[in-house]
Amino acid sequence: MSTGTWTMLVGGAAGLALAMFGAGMLVTGRAPDATTRAFRSVRDAGCYHLLFGLGLALVVLGTALDAGIVTLVTTIVAIVLVAVAVVRFRPRGHRRVNH
Repeated sequence: MSTGTWTMLVGGAAGLALAMFGAGMLVTGRAPDATTRAFRSVRDAGCYHLLFGLGLALVVLGTALDAGIVTLVTTIVAIVLVAVAVVRFRPRGHRRVNH
């Protein structure tokens, strides 16, 4: 297995793991404490991870397909997803949690 192949497999697995982590937060409405402190809300954390994971998975998928225009389109969609995640749902720093 070449270095490029296993790198794409690891990148795709990381993207899917991030997307599932984000989807899990959105479905359950719960997040780990460190994640909760870093984001304004669990919804923001879930959307951030979901969009970032889908973007990473799309880049890997487009690269694996190696089909010219399909690769270009998936890469552009991935960039848009990550841009939305970074601009709209980015971590806002530590939040005080009242007990």
